[in-house]
Amino acid sequence: MKSAPAQNCLSICLLASGSKGNAIYISTGNTSILLDAGLSGIQIERRMKERGITPESLDAMVVSHEHSDHVTGVGVLARRYNLPIYINPATQKAVSSYLGRIDKFCSFECGSPCRIKDLIIRPFSVSHDAAEPAGFTIEAPAGKIGIATDLGFAPNMVKQHLKDCNLLVLEANHDPEMLEQGPYPWPVKQRIKSRTGHLSNEAARDLLMEVMDKRLGHVILAHISETNNSPEKALSVVAEPVINRNLCFSVARQHLCGELIKITP
Repeated sequence: MKSAPAQNCLSICLLASGSKGNAIYISTGNTSILLDAGLSGIQIERRMKERGITPESLDAMVVSHEHSDHVTGVGVLARRYNLPIYINPATQKAVSSYLGRIDKFCSFECGSPCRIKDLIIRPFSVSHDAAEPAGFTIEAPAGKIGIATDLGFAPNMVKQHLKDCNLLVLEANHDPEMLEQGPYPWPVKQRIKSRTGHLSNEAARDLLMEVMDKRLGHVILAHISETNNSPEKALSVVAEPVINRNLCFSVARQHLCGELIKITP
């Protein structure tokens, strides 16, 4: 038997986060989804079971964009558990041949909310080098979660979506000096720090300062580069300006499953 998230709360677990694979589990106890599935199906099942969650409890998967570190396990899990895939049309077109046979796609448009049982999903456009990449806020009676990863910068529209969150998953991908001095080829460095790449620690800090308010209780730093950053460096930059506030920080890892965090009304 699985240890299900309690009813009347909103739970989140970052199963994996980074360039080798991303997957986020979100549940109200009544409705459970995977936001991206960038590991193998076996790895995702294993990490869910580490947290007492059975894959059979899933109601759907939601796909942010077509890069392999977000979709590797989508096809196999959809077929194994008969799950619908929520995806926008441009991303579906870009990834459909990679996923294989899928029985049910549910289309969403960035800027328009959709509902999966008692979860309200609000996708919004982000600046990343993909067909139509999306960030998300997920709302339930217990609270609101914001997901802001895989974006090169945050315009005002993104900031507006991320306000009033109880929990924020925030990309802190790289330290600019480590990136400059690191081993990546120059074109890759240029891509990472471009407006269609990834947020630096400093950019993450600045975004947090603009969107945080008294409702925000927890920030998960995500998509941290194993080559061009460190959890300690990311935390020191992003958390330092708000160290005296009642705000909890944690760091999502690539090779370790995160804790199951619960938001209660």
